[in-house]
Amino acid sequence: MPVNSVNTNVGAMVALQNLNRTNADLQTTQNRINTGLKVSNAKDNGATWAIAQNQRSAVSSLDAVKDSLSRASSVVDVASSAGESISDMLTQLKEKALAASDTSLDTTSRKALDADFKSIVSQISKTIENSSFNGINLLDGSKASITALANDKGTSVMTVTAQDMSLSTTGAGSIITLSLGAALSSATHAGSLLTTLDTSISAVSSALANLGTASKSLENHATFVGKLQDSITAGIGNLVDADLAKESANLQALQTKQQLGIQALSIANQSTSTVLSLFR
Repeated sequence: MPVNSVNTNVGAMVALQNLNRTNADLQTTQNRINTGLKVSNAKDNGATWAIAQNQRSAVSSLDAVKDSLSRASSVVDVASSAGESISDMLTQLKEKALAASDTSLDTTSRKALDADFKSIVSQISKTIENSSFNGINLLDGSKASITALANDKGTSVMTVTAQDMSLSTTGAGSIITLSLGAALSSATHAGSLLTTLDTSISAVSSALANLGTASKSLENHATFVGKLQDSITAGIGNLVDADLAKESANLQALQTKQQLGIQALSIANQSTSTVLSLFR
């Protein structure tokens, strides 16, 4: 049986407890609406927050992977563009050599062809020397290969093999076997260069095919990394994002509940005044 007392107001204590609980729930809901997150810190849900933080770290690390792939792609693309120019110039050299192999050619015409030939050979050399990006050249023999990051832990890489198209004074290049000193001094010499040029053109084409394949692989992996980032980000959202439609409805309910709680506490506080009527 309840006791009428001015020292202990049980009804007020219960009303206050309920109001405090409502205020706490209301604060939580308002925080979710303000941040858009149902788990904004470790206090909200330690396990979920830890998982989300690990995944956020992975997403951030994948940015570095994308940058690495982008740099490698640029290096390969520069080398490919230079290689295509070299292939075109080798075709021009073959045309000059074929014309110079004509035994009926006069001396003046042969000298003109020889001058053009040497100029193109020199241009090939300059193109190879300047086909670098970020200090990396895949055509001059200075690099055997380059690597790019493939995952967020750095445990996997993608390797692109360099294609050494450098010219030498002896003509012993690994891809282009034409020497820097090659000349169309005679019809016989010009004719002998045709085989060398055919071999070099074929080898350059194969090297460009390798670079093209490598460039496509880097591009495909960069696309995959982008999709992976999106998937992980969506997964993080599923873990920590708040359902704002639900929270909005919950906010309205809690605000109403808060007003009712204040009213209930007010009524409970007034109950002790009824004791006074017993002494009138």
